[in-house]
Amino acid sequence: MKRSALYFPFVLAMAVVVVASNILVQFPVQGQVGGLQLADILTWGAFTYPFAFLVTDLANRRYGPAVARRIVFIGFMLAVTCSIIIPPLLFKLGLIEFGTAAGRLVRIAAASGAAFLTAQLLDVTVFNWLRKKSWWRAPIFGTLAGSVFDTAIFFSVAFAAAFAFVGPNDDFALETAPLLGVFGAEAARWVSWAVGDFSVKLLIAVFALIPYRLIAARWSPPVAV
Repeated sequence: MKRSALYFPFVLAMAVVVVASNILVQFPVQGQVGGLQLADILTWGAFTYPFAFLVTDLANRRYGPAVARRIVFIGFMLAVTCSIIIPPLLFKLGLIEFGTAAGRLVRIAAASGAAFLTAQLLDVTVFNWLRKKSWWRAPIFGTLAGSVFDTAIFFSVAFAAAFAFVGPNDDFALETAPLLGVFGAEAARWVSWAVGDFSVKLLIAVFALIPYRLIAARWSPPVAV
């Protein structure tokens, strides 16, 4: 069997996660928790994207860091491509109400690609450092480290005024509002989006330990490919 065929399931899983996340990020979560309007800070993509870390960790556990990095680079190319193609397609199909200007698409794609590549490669590195520790340490600490950088890089590059050289600003994202819509302190709207997104990443990181444990427990030590 060709080497590439061995880790094709990871490539497929990463593709599903990235494509699904780029679609679902267009749709806000409708609901309310106390005074918190979820639609103001969360999209459904926040619940699917963190599973990219699970795919990377499982590939790392099964075949080692070299293969995991290959999966990451495939995910990176998909993330950039989907960020440019999917929003106009959904708008054309009438599934979202507002189109995105070309300049904003380029900026979002740059933010998505930079965040994905940095976060996932960091996850691979941290996971590899801790792979011989308790079974849960490598996936949880790798995912947490990656999530911090993913959130910081994506939301800063995509929305912060300091990164206007990458592409046009989103005026709505830069408007100040109560943090998370409920606190007295005010911040740019994108800061609340980042906080909400990171909170979900933390929850998914813990939840993802279950499928990680169930799948990885069946495997022998990493297979050299």
